[in-house]
Amino acid sequence: MSAQHHGQPPPDSDQGRPLLVVIDPVARRTDGESVRIAKDVLCAGASAKICLPDGPEEAARALARRGNRRPVVIGDDRALLRAVALLHRDRALTDATLALIPIGATPTVALARALGVPTGAVAAARAVLDGVDKQLDLLVDDSGGVVLGGLRIPALPPSSADRTAHQPWWAPSVRTYRTLVRTLSGPVPVLGSLPGVRRAADDGGGEERPGGPAGLPAPAGPERNGHGPSSQRLRIEADGVLLIDLDRAVEDIAVSTSGLAPAMRGGSDGYGDGSGGSDDASGADGSGGGLVHVSIRWRPDGDRAGIAQTMTARARSLTVSGPDFHYRADAIVGGPVRARTWTVQPGAWRLTLPKG
Repeated sequence: MSAQHHGQPPPDSDQGRPLLVVIDPVARRTDGESVRIAKDVLCAGASAKICLPDGPEEAARALARRGNRRPVVIGDDRALLRAVALLHRDRALTDATLALIPIGATPTVALARALGVPTGAVAAARAVLDGVDKQLDLLVDDSGGVVLGGLRIPALPPSSADRTAHQPWWAPSVRTYRTLVRTLSGPVPVLGSLPGVRRAADDGGGEERPGGPAGLPAPAGPERNGHGPSSQRLRIEADGVLLIDLDRAVEDIAVSTSGLAPAMRGGSDGYGDGSGGSDDASGADGSGGGLVHVSIRWRPDGDRAGIAQTMTARARSLTVSGPDFHYRADAIVGGPVRARTWTVQPGAWRLTLPKG
């Protein structure tokens, strides 16, 4: 890891404190030009220490040694999640206001967009310098995992762009493909027939699933129990109140925190349940009053042809139990587990967002 010091603090800066800018290695590899632009804007407006970690461990050490510097992450959703998880583990979230400059393909920065962070390098960097701090709720599970925006059960499959972005450059499929691009002089062969090139489902992006059309991963739903391609028998409790028992086939559970921008609560990118609208439970401090929105789509046992029913609720805690299930918490797929409880921590973290 290398560190560089740049710039001087402006005399009347709204944010005041110097910056610790942690540039994720995936961002440097994915879009080095946007990284450079964002760094130049930050260094022109504040005193900044630039850290170039080679991996998550070095990034964690840099954050742990930040001193009084304001942490700024340049990277995708996973880089933000790692930073929040580290600060939560170290019980330092209340002492640090995070800022993010999203770098990556559109699917890999869906969480950043849902939280209201600008996706352009210049706009995001200006928001870091001139924005306002917003207090947001955090959803924490009983194993210490964190959720910033959305939770889905069954786990939505990661996109091909997300899988490719997080492959190391030496991964066989990536290495073989790049070599072909450089040296190809004849007709383009079928990629799947090349030796050493594996299907996307085998590239470490998640569990191996039965193949779909053209060798693509099958749709979401690792468990198939006769109630449909992704139905599961699950017991769901909100604040200790039973919502769904094992006699119903659950097709989808969508949980969204209050921090999502209202326009992003329409179910795209795995966030929200399709209801959209504003969050009427938001607190005066900008947090969501300690509540998450839960939407459950289910069918009565044995009713495979009928119209699916939808149930919604607001709760401070959610417990899901039953046969082994997977879940997708923001950009991370977890499981299989047989029981998991998520609890809201109101206003547990702060993110710098544009004014207005």
